[in-house]
Amino acid sequence: MKLTRKVVLKPNKVMKQVLDSLCDYRRYCWNEALELWNTLYDQRLIGLTEEERVMIQELVKSKQPLTDDLQELNALYPSPNNNTVRNILVSQKEDWQYFLSPRVLQFAVKDLADAWSRFYKNSKEFGKPKFRSRKASKQGFKTDYSRIVNGKLVLDKPQSYKGDWFPIYFRGASLPEGRVSLCSVTRINGQYYASLVVEVEPLNLTKTGKANAVDLNVDHFDTLDGRFNLQSNLLNKLYSRVKHYQRALARKRLENPDYKNSKGYQATRAKLQATYERIRNIQDDLLHKFTTSLFVNYDTVVIEDLDVKKMQMKKQAKNLHRSLFGRFRQYMEYKVIKFDKELVIADKFYPSTQRCSHCGFVKTGEDKITLEGNKKRGTKHHEYVCYNCGFTADRDYNAVLNLLALA
Repeated sequence: MKLTRKVVLKPNKVMKQVLDSLCDYRRYCWNEALELWNTLYDQRLIGLTEEERVMIQELVKSKQPLTDDLQELNALYPSPNNNTVRNILVSQKEDWQYFLSPRVLQFAVKDLADAWSRFYKNSKEFGKPKFRSRKASKQGFKTDYSRIVNGKLVLDKPQSYKGDWFPIYFRGASLPEGRVSLCSVTRINGQYYASLVVEVEPLNLTKTGKANAVDLNVDHFDTLDGRFNLQSNLLNKLYSRVKHYQRALARKRLENPDYKNSKGYQATRAKLQATYERIRNIQDDLLHKFTTSLFVNYDTVVIEDLDVKKMQMKKQAKNLHRSLFGRFRQYMEYKVIKFDKELVIADKFYPSTQRCSHCGFVKTGEDKITLEGNKKRGTKHHEYVCYNCGFTADRDYNAVLNLLALA
């Protein structure tokens, strides 16, 4: 079973330079690949008529051979894709590129192809791939030739590289020795992190024969065991600090046209990013403890399938960006495999909030519960009153019971 572990890297001075050069190289490969991709696309539009492009596309999809004329045109004006762009960039490599890992270029082109694929499938949700800036606070690269040796991460060393090469100490997880399927290194404000995909044995937890359900809210999750709070006092203090830094940065942008070169602006920006990182670490710790406890105590867990992006477009969703809906589902989906348990995902149109868990009556029209409650019936947001059988309960607890029925 493959699982992803995020760790904090602690490289020495030599390996810091190596990691920095690989981050820069990945950005260089991405930008070169994007420029080549756009060039090939423009050349194909000019060199081929729409009828010829459609004909080639249909023949390729049906796996039929191209005619000699179409084959010649297709070779003269190739369609931009992962293989074409990668092969051209590899054939045009300069001498200095052989001192860096070839896998960085391969994965940069693959990620670009995936970005274009997402754009073509849903252009409204995903924008066009853009060129990467060296000024961006987040940089990184990927490789699949790394391994764990004596509890340290060893990256692939290019044959042409003749300098020193050291294993990198990391903390945050205990990983088995051997090959790493995928190593994704990220540099954020001078700190180095790695997401490592490793092969591990599944943990066979004791079967309890019990089931539970989770109703998701912005600042808390509700289960049969009660409410799990996601907004601790420490997080509230950090959110206040974020607000302070954001106001300070906005003021500096107004007062100084050349704010990007201001040391004060960069220092405040670094403090803001460090605060965001601390918030994320605290949230991850809360989520890991909560999701693990669910599978330790229950064999089956039911959760909601929420359309978070659509919810963010609503006017009432002021603090939805602080919710952990996406990460919660991600952790649940990989831990259900890790612990060999069962996860049930309710359909996004399942009326867990509007349905009565006692008699099954579903509220519609003006009887529905909204974020402001129900003005027609005079009920509050957190109250559930069934207009069919008279059943009353907390709105979130009623939703938990409805979700549990799916188990």
